[in-house]
Amino acid sequence: MSWQRSIKRWPSWVLLLFVVAALLGIGTTRDAGARTPEERVEEISQQLACPVCNGETVYESRNTGSVQIRELIRQRVSEGVLSDQQIIDGIVDGPVEGVELLVPRSSGVEALAWVLPSAAFVIGAAGLAIAFRRWGESARSLGSASPEDYALVEAAIAEAAITERAVGAQAEAGDEP
Repeated sequence: MSWQRSIKRWPSWVLLLFVVAALLGIGTTRDAGARTPEERVEEISQQLACPVCNGETVYESRNTGSVQIRELIRQRVSEGVLSDQQIIDGIVDGPVEGVELLVPRSSGVEALAWVLPSAAFVIGAAGLAIAFRRWGESARSLGSASPEDYALVEAAIAEAAITERAVGAQAEAGDEP
């Protein structure tokens, strides 16, 4: 491949990388808009782990602790002062022990849990595409065999046939090879 063709291709890969990064950024910060208080309570309680139950959210659990946490969420949502993230942070860092987040936060180091796997997949796919293209180009650049190559192969085949006949004759005569 000529260097001119490779120069023409790399801007498209850079553009693809920026588009993927922009889509990931939009997806992690997108707001669904105005919601009802009950939808907010459901969404917040689905992000919190039940302090007693193993593997259940506060939304799913019927444990008294989870019911109390849902009521606390409902009170804070009805006050209308705090954002969803502030309510979640207040509950996780607050008086109730054992409540944990089920999804990482969308900012800071925890955002890497969302971005790194996607970025690794895109980079890996791009790397494989480049490697396969280079392997294909190197296979095409080998070209065809020269007349000297054909002569070497014919000589090797003839030598193998002579050796095979000699071994077969020795075996018929009862000698060991």
